Amino acid sequence: MSESNQRVEIYDTTLRDGTQGLGVSFSLMDKLKITRHLDQLSVDFIEGGYPLSNPKDVAYFEQARELGLKHARVCAFGMTRRKGTPAAKDEGMNALVQAGAPVITIVGKTWDLHVAEVLRVDRDENLDMIVESVGHCATTAGPQGKPAEVFYDAEHFFDGYRANPQYALQTLRAAKDGGATRLILCDTNGGSLPTFIAETVRAVRNELGDAAALGIHCHNDAGLAVANSLAAVEAGCSQVQGTINGIGERCGNVDLTTVIANLHLKLNRPCLVDENSLAWLTEASRYVYELANMPLVSGQPYVGTGAFAHKGGMHVHAVNRLASSYEHVPPESVGNTRKILVSELSGVSNISATLGKKFNIADDKDLQRRVLGRVQNLENAGYQFETADASFELLLRSELDLRRTYWELEHFRCVILKTDDHAPVTEAIVKVYVDGQIEHRVAEGDGPVNALDGALRKCLTPHYPQVADVELRDYKVRVVNPSDGTAAKVRVVIDFAVENPDGADAYFSTIGVSENIVEASWDAIIDAFEYHLLQHDVPAVE
Repeated sequence: MSESNQRVEIYDTTLRDGTQGLGVSFSLMDKLKITRHLDQLSVDFIEGGYPLSNPKDVAYFEQARELGLKHARVCAFGMTRRKGTPAAKDEGMNALVQAGAPVITIVGKTWDLHVAEVLRVDRDENLDMIVESVGHCATTAGPQGKPAEVFYDAEHFFDGYRANPQYALQTLRAAKDGGATRLILCDTNGGSLPTFIAETVRAVRNELGDAAALGIHCHNDAGLAVANSLAAVEAGCSQVQGTINGIGERCGNVDLTTVIANLHLKLNRPCLVDENSLAWLTEASRYVYELANMPLVSGQPYVGTGAFAHKGGMHVHAVNRLASSYEHVPPESVGNTRKILVSELSGVSNISATLGKKFNIADDKDLQRRVLGRVQNLENAGYQFETADASFELLLRSELDLRRTYWELEHFRCVILKTDDHAPVTEAIVKVYVDGQIEHRVAEGDGPVNALDGALRKCLTPHYPQVADVELRDYKVRVVNPSDGTAAKVRVVIDFAVENPDGADAYFSTIGVSENIVEASWDAIIDAFEYHLLQHDVPAVE
């Protein structure tokens, strides 16, 4: 296979480097779940953590051995031995070996500034630390009965190469002499430009020869991590390290979802063990967002909820005729879907393209104009249907007389008790009529929205057990008319998910608008339950 289409290895460090991002934390169970998802995506390597840093990472490596991964190999991460300590007696070295991972990744200092000011050792001692640490891990058998393969992460390589290229190359030679099978060039500060990255990778290849397998590890501080990673691959790197969704310290690591898609679809460089796994990319992205408790990023390339969203009437008209006229790749190639947004800027073609086939209204121009008129009037009142696909479908169903009355509200009430000595306690009371019966339930929650949701579910679940499948994933509030101060109207958009049998969640969003934030939230919640019941064609009880 020629270098131009040689497969590129994907090394995922979401579970270690990704957790250094602001607000990111994974439980042990989260880490194991993400490991399974990454294996399903068929990446080559999954860096699980630093086994000396905390008990959770020790437990991870113990339990990861029992996962039965099909594609990926788990990697343990650690630093070179401490100065003045033989590798065989270093606590960190022994923890790496005893982790039992098939791959160990050692990070070492490349920039002479760090050698002098951070490690505070002379340059020769740093080289000894690298070669001895790599050599110890590459020759010492762990619990699996044989030594691990060793990768070497050359920290701050590009800054080090710029300051002292000869010494930076010496550190790589030390790692190679110790037995490292991959030499990873790290743009740790994230400030390099693609041209410099490419020039440096070529220079390293010329110095070390083609036998040295190089990798690239970029951070995104200059917004160029993806560009830098692709430039490094084109210059000769055969491995890319990064995180799902680019989570990580400061501005994050390179986003592997974008890198993987670009390698496969733009550069014709396969990079997943199973190329059919590319269609799993969007699901992997959203799964990590969910476990990290982070909102989806609509504009994220390839996998974002808005990556293939079209709003302008002229664009929609063109996409209906030829999708590639406004889409650089088919959305399904990465497991995403096309969205036609409906707003006050839309034309009737948006209405048709959004739900025309589903409801057989593609040729009903009068209906499309009526729906567009309602959308424009409601958006003038504060609604925004481009972010609330489920509420828009309910609006269309109203025009088609296809909505069903699943329940009728008699009243709801929220009571909040707050004292100086205790956290507030919220109680919601909901009374609805279902199937001629009165359902009058009470629930406590962490605020009125949570309490109302709980009370309504208690009312509906005995009649419609399907509502239990609907999970709230994100909740957003926006003031519509801020000049009215605390009496301003607010727009609430809630994102929901329903788990499908194949493991891929189905996402949808609803909206509510009111001067009362509780009422706006209530409207969004009841839209979600009704939408879900209609999607499953659940009949209204008589």
